[in-house]
Amino acid sequence: MPSAADQALVAALAAESLSLGGAFEPERDCWRVVHRHVHGMLPSEYDIRDVPEDLYLAVLAACRAEL
Repeated sequence: MPSAADQALVAALAAESLSLGGAFEPERDCWRVVHRHVHGMLPSEYDIRDVPEDLYLAVLAACRAEL
């Protein structure tokens, strides 16, 4: 079971992805906020650095639960 801190992080990143603006694309927007959390910046067009898949999937699931 994830810790309270992990759950808080996922909830915060999910909320952030929902507030990026423009047309909401859950897969893309969740990946973007996880990328910013891990690498310190939103990805550029050609940025292909990895993000932790388990964190990305948790944020995506939280976003879908909000919709």
